[in-house]
Amino acid sequence: MDLKDKNEYKFSFKKELDKFAEKLKKYVSSDNGDWTVKGFIDIYKNIYTISADTKIISKILEIHLFPQLLQFTDSIGYRILFAEKQNWYPDLTFIHNKNEQIKFALDIKTTFRRNNKTAGFTLGSHGAYFKERDKDKNIQFPYNQYLGHYCLGVIYSRTVASEEFPETEIFQVKELQEEYKIPNKKIGEREVTTVKNLKSITSVIKDFDFFAAEKWKIASDKQGSGNTANIGSIVDIESLKTENGVFSQLGEEWFDEYWINHGSATMVKDGKPIKITTLKDFLEFKGRSDLWDKIVSKSYNKKVQ
Repeated sequence: MDLKDKNEYKFSFKKELDKFAEKLKKYVSSDNGDWTVKGFIDIYKNIYTISADTKIISKILEIHLFPQLLQFTDSIGYRILFAEKQNWYPDLTFIHNKNEQIKFALDIKTTFRRNNKTAGFTLGSHGAYFKERDKDKNIQFPYNQYLGHYCLGVIYSRTVASEEFPETEIFQVKELQEEYKIPNKKIGEREVTTVKNLKSITSVIKDFDFFAAEKWKIASDKQGSGNTANIGSIVDIESLKTENGVFSQLGEEWFDEYWINHGSATMVKDGKPIKITTLKDFLEFKGRSDLWDKIVSKSYNKKVQ
């Protein structure tokens, strides 16, 4: 397959993914912006509200979006493979129905707003499968078999902004009640509250933003979490949605080379050897300080001076 054909497939896939992302807000939220998921229900029609824990929210959002993803995949002539193991990349592999050489990687990334302007994700590993691109360790197919690597970003606001997750509540909903009644309005030591309808239960999250982005276009030059080998995203929400990341003016080749060498390449600075962990240092190391003005700042989306 020549470069022209690859680019045409990439352009078409991204265009459809953008249109799909635009539709999702209406699917998961009510007219006032609240998440339509209120909690878990048991056989007695008790509603248990959801914790604001990001891992719980992320998994339920993925389940909520699953039917729409299947419809979308079928409508554009692809099929989906889900990651065989929990820690494998990517979440979803899209394979063209008529040409199995056409594959795209898609990760679903969810996070909450830290304020009205910032949010951030991890964008996958820059370890084994990223460096050894013809190998299939911890990845569905070798990295170099994918024509493109994309994120479906989901940004939301917490109804309660506290980092502490309160104990979940239990509700009985009048519009769902039949014969079963809870004696003394308690389950164990926990109170049960009766409300008129499901809409009366406060959603744990609200105000969604969905967007699709090619991974390298929203990447920063910093790791995304602790000591793990994860690529961090930029944090400005508008820049995430417009794919205006640190590498966006430099190109995917610089993104690849930087992250393949992140933390392992060494340069001498002020007479001391240091591990290269900034894009500015990496370009200097490569003798391309002339490209500094193409680095987009991860925080303010201004070019580095």
